[in-house]
Amino acid sequence: MSTARIAIEEPRIAKLLFSDARFGWLWLPVRLYLGYMWFEAGWHKFVDPKWIGSGEALLDYWKRGLKIAPKPAITYDWYRSFIEYLVSAEAHTWFSKVIIFGELAIATALILGAFVGVAAFFGGMMNWSFIMAGSASTNGMLFAMATWLVLAWRNAGWIGLDRWLLPAVGTPWKPGEAFRPMRTAKVT
Repeated sequence: MSTARIAIEEPRIAKLLFSDARFGWLWLPVRLYLGYMWFEAGWHKFVDPKWIGSGEALLDYWKRGLKIAPKPAITYDWYRSFIEYLVSAEAHTWFSKVIIFGELAIATALILGAFVGVAAFFGGMMNWSFIMAGSASTNGMLFAMATWLVLAWRNAGWIGLDRWLLPAVGTPWKPGEAFRPMRTAKVT
């Protein structure tokens, strides 16, 4: 077995689309549209007492997904069991607020271009959860757009706060300037 390091080079188009800062303009409309959609969804829930107050709207959504006739909305038994558990635990009272503030946080991050890859990942996870619960709607397309932004995490927020945040914070494998040891000047 060889111990030589093997590197698989990215195609030029992938480098341009997903890591070249000049292509930040390409991702700007995608990011803003997705951020707007999350803001619209979160704000709608924030001003609705059935969402922000009692969580009754979320409970109704879960119960609609659990109906079997004529065809079950939730296809996978393990996910159905998860939703049934949430219903029986009366999790809608607090989980609705997690959804609302999660949607608004994702919207804010995408619109401002702050940690776009992370925000898009969590947005995609929410889209996928809605799809699993039986609500296709626009979630499939929004999931695809979120996936593209996750792939373009290095440049999707370049026209936004990520231009300064990413160099300052860095990544888990390479800390940014804010996490590097301070260099002290020698006093002579």
